[in-house]
Amino acid sequence: MAGKSKYAFESKIHIYRATRRMTQQELADLVGVSRQTIMQLERNRYNPSMLLAYSIARVFDVTMEDLFDFREA
Repeated sequence: MAGKSKYAFESKIHIYRATRRMTQQELADLVGVSRQTIMQLERNRYNPSMLLAYSIARVFDVTMEDLFDFREA
């Protein structure tokens, strides 16, 4: 099956980051990616790996399901 995925997600990273008064760069440094990666995640333009999603969830002490809304496209 080529083309678009039948699933989509919406990131809530920016909400958790703002609550903690954390910059994109600070979060990026904590999880070992670039600030641009965090920016793309927050804009829902990049699908994170399971490891990256888990790492970000750990920073905020939430589950991946709390951090991302998954739905059928």
